Amino acid sequence: MHVKVPQSELDARIRLFRARMEIRHPGWELAVISSKVNLYYFTGTIQDSVLLIPADGDAVLWVRRSFTRATDESLFPQIRSMTSYRDAAGGMGDKPETVHLESDKVTITLLERLRKYFAFTKIVGIDGLVGEIRSVKSRYEIEQMKRAGEIHRRVLEELAPRLFREGMSEAEFSSEIYTMMIREGHHGIVRFGISEAEIVLGLIGFGDSSIYPTYLDSPGGTAGLCPAVPLLGSRTRKLRRGDLVFCDIGCGYNGYHTDKTMTYLFGGSLPDEVVDIHRRCVEVQDATSHLLCPGAIPSEIYETITGTFDPAFFENFMGYGTRRAEFLGHGIGLEIAENPVIARGFDEPLQEGMVIALEPKKGIRGIGMVGTENTFLVTASGGKSITGCHSGLIRVG
Repeated sequence: MHVKVPQSELDARIRLFRARMEIRHPGWELAVISSKVNLYYFTGTIQDSVLLIPADGDAVLWVRRSFTRATDESLFPQIRSMTSYRDAAGGMGDKPETVHLESDKVTITLLERLRKYFAFTKIVGIDGLVGEIRSVKSRYEIEQMKRAGEIHRRVLEELAPRLFREGMSEAEFSSEIYTMMIREGHHGIVRFGISEAEIVLGLIGFGDSSIYPTYLDSPGGTAGLCPAVPLLGSRTRKLRRGDLVFCDIGCGYNGYHTDKTMTYLFGGSLPDEVVDIHRRCVEVQDATSHLLCPGAIPSEIYETITGTFDPAFFENFMGYGTRRAEFLGHGIGLEIAENPVIARGFDEPLQEGMVIALEPKKGIRGIGMVGTENTFLVTASGGKSITGCHSGLIRVG
C-alpha cells in the first residue's frame, strides 16, 4: 500500500488556508480547488475532482473519477462521488456571488462549467495565497524531501559515475540514470510549477549540448530527442573523451522534489580557467546558502551576492548568450520552481521551513555548462543542503 498523507497534516492545511483567507479576503464564502497538485496538497489524492472549501462548514472533495481510488488512498474526511458538477453544487446551500479559485490554473472550459452550476458572477484568484501556504513546509513534508534528497545524492554522487562509457549517447545515459533513480526510490516524474508541466528527468548534455537553448527557464540546455520532445538528450550525440557532462535533474519521493546538478569530466582535462569558473560558481552557491536564514529578503540576497561579481563573470552567467535566467535559486516542494525565488522583486522575508534550490551556473563556449545546484532548508544558522555537498567535476572513465 502507498503511504497516505496523515489526516492531521490535511486538517492543518485546511485550517491554515481558512485563516489566511480571513486575513486576505475577509468575508469570503467559497473557495474552489481544481488543479491536481493543489488537490494533492489539500486532500492527499490526485483525481478528476474538485475541492469545495466553504468559509462555514466542512470542506468536501467531490470526485468524478475515481471515487474508489480517492477513498482508498486519501484520509481526507469528506469525500463524495459526483457524476457532474451539478452534484457538487446540489450538495451546497445558497450559492455565493463571488467564488475564489485558482485563476492561473482554471481553463475557460472548466470556468464555464463551474459558472453554469454555481451561478457566481465574480471570481477572485487565490494562486498567490496557496503558493505562500505551500512555500513553508511542515515536518512531514521536509521528511519526504530529505528522502528525495538522499536518493538524489546517492545516485548523482555515488552511482551515476559507473554508467559512463565512451560512445554512449545522451539518450542512453538518460534512460540508464532514470532506471537507476526509480530503483533507488524516485517517484518517477518531475513536476514544474509552470502550467503543471511534468517531465521525466531534466536537462542532460554532453559538451556544449548543455548550452543549447531550451524552453525551460533554466541556465542549462539540451538538444533533446527531437523538436517535438526537446528533453532527455540526443540519440546522436555520443560521449567522447574530454567531454564535460552536465546533469541537471529533479528527484521526487511521495510527491515532493529536490533539485540537483552534477557535472562530470569523462577522461582528459579542462583548461584551468574553466575549472576556476566552476569553482567560483560553487563558492557563489556556498555564500548564498549561508544567507538563507529566517527574515532574510530574497531580493537583498540576490543583490548582495551578485554585487560581488566582476563584469566578466556576469557574461554567460545563469545561461548562455542572450538566454539567461534572472535568479540564483528557486523554491521547491510538490513542484520545482515554487516561491520564494532568490531574485529581484521577491521581497517577502524567508521563513524557517522554506526549501530553496540554489543553482549558480555559467555557460562556456565549446565546453558546456559548469556550476552546481543543491537543495537547501532555510534554518536559523543558514541553508542546510539535503542533496549532498560534492563540488562536481567528478572524473569518470
